[in-house]
Amino acid sequence: MANMNSEKIQNLHSENLLVHFRRIERLKQEATRHFSLDLNQRQMCDLELLLNRAFYPLAGYMEREDYESVLNHMRLSDGTVWPIPVTLDVSMDTAQKLEPGQPLALRDEEGFMLAVLTVKEVWQQDRQRHALAVFGTDDPRRHPGVYRLFHETEAWFVSGTLEGLHLPMHYDFTELRITPAETHRVFTQRGWRNVAGFQTERHLHCAHREMVLRGAREAGANLFIHPVAGRAGPNDLDHFTLVRCYQEFIKNFPKNMVQLGLLPLERRLAGPRQALWEAVIRRNYGCTHYMVSEDHGDPFAGNSQERFYPLGAAQELVKSLEDEIDIRMIPLKKMVYVEDKAQYFPLDQVDPGMQVKEISSAELRRRLEFDLEIPEWFSFPGVVLELKKAYPPRHEQGFTVFITGLSGAGKSTLAKVLYVRFMEMRERPVTLLDGDIVRKNLSSELDFSRKHRNLNVQRIGFVASEITKNRGIALCAPIAPFARSRQTAREMVAPHGGFIEVYMSTPLEICEQRDRKGIYAKARAGIIKGVTGIYDPYEPPEQPELKIDTTSLTPTEAAQEVFLFLEEQGYIR
Repeated sequence: MANMNSEKIQNLHSENLLVHFRRIERLKQEATRHFSLDLNQRQMCDLELLLNRAFYPLAGYMEREDYESVLNHMRLSDGTVWPIPVTLDVSMDTAQKLEPGQPLALRDEEGFMLAVLTVKEVWQQDRQRHALAVFGTDDPRRHPGVYRLFHETEAWFVSGTLEGLHLPMHYDFTELRITPAETHRVFTQRGWRNVAGFQTERHLHCAHREMVLRGAREAGANLFIHPVAGRAGPNDLDHFTLVRCYQEFIKNFPKNMVQLGLLPLERRLAGPRQALWEAVIRRNYGCTHYMVSEDHGDPFAGNSQERFYPLGAAQELVKSLEDEIDIRMIPLKKMVYVEDKAQYFPLDQVDPGMQVKEISSAELRRRLEFDLEIPEWFSFPGVVLELKKAYPPRHEQGFTVFITGLSGAGKSTLAKVLYVRFMEMRERPVTLLDGDIVRKNLSSELDFSRKHRNLNVQRIGFVASEITKNRGIALCAPIAPFARSRQTAREMVAPHGGFIEVYMSTPLEICEQRDRKGIYAKARAGIIKGVTGIYDPYEPPEQPELKIDTTSLTPTEAAQEVFLFLEEQGYIR
């Protein structure tokens, strides 16, 4: 099997899914008669890796026979190891318009045509079965990969072969977006016979350098640092910070030992299957070895949550199939700094009496936000400098105050008091996104259905994230009755600055007594429907930054509680 895989890889350069330039013009002319599909960023990642042959031997989206075989056996129908389905999901409306043999033009989000798919099959997926096979659970509450499958993936799949016109356009770090054919050429020109691939999506520091160097030396290999670019777009600040940090990171290796590249991979977070899939992809990029951690591909790797998959399972799976996939597994060992030795050691070699020092990701973020020292044993000066550019001290950051609660709880009044106080301070630009203002100017076409309420909050979150990103203050005061939409707003804002959720917990009976707009009276009289607290539910925040009951508090007193919290957290001085 290893020899067969080697032959396949040698043919990688000659089998190109990008057509000749003369064929491009004909496909463009014919596309005027084709049905078109605009791909989202997740789908664009898969298409790029199909076209550039990182997903070799796939020549298009999986047929149902291959898809079923991957779910059941982690292999294509011909027996080739392949652990993750690569499918094109479409809506039922689109699926009903497609039939075998029909050309389908695939376009990016701006309508630029990238490829033509010749449809072979269209079928409806079984999400529960897919989730259980790939992730080991069908509960979206337990696994973010399952949540994405259930909530971000359409129900129908389309298979077929691809003719590529262009790879998706990237304007950032173009020199790092090297294809498998290009990496093969680079490695050959440098005389690298053994190459160890290392994938990451986090900042890299001194411990990571020691970890990958140790693994590469044990394998006698050069290094291919290959972080995930994923869905990063032009507005994703952390994406640019990460890549700049990687560029600084590799400066700390011996010359001609390391190559940096970016991988546009949409990760599934499927644990052992994820690790095996990534190993196959690195083989296609020309690597002879792949570095796998104990919790590789785990959705909760790198944080304090309990791991979803057993520790070591990813390493065991890749190791068991390394002959078939023609790439060797390097088990990564966690490195820690031993103060009395002033150097890094593998964690399993640390004696009980040794004093170990560590800085977690959360502690690093805290030190950046409070402008505290980051020691040189932890990170490199160039990396720290890039991080400080992206994560200034909190008093220089933008932030969002997201005030939620029932109508009449005091949200708008509190927001207006805060707005005036911040304007008096004149330290940052301030924007008021009151619920009624947003409904009038941003969401006038929306009704009060659950779907439209979530969309309204999503729009508020987007605007607030842009304000926060540009170091302003966003004051949001919607009812926002549903926990999931509030969490979405937090996820949009938090990467760019502070997100302070203020829950106005004023009881319903007090809100009804106030009823300045007459909403509750009309609801009780049956004149209007869908009023939150009467007909529709309100899901109280479980862990808001602040909880304020205005039953016995004046607006000024409520605002003072917010200011005291912001001062304590370092957002104002």
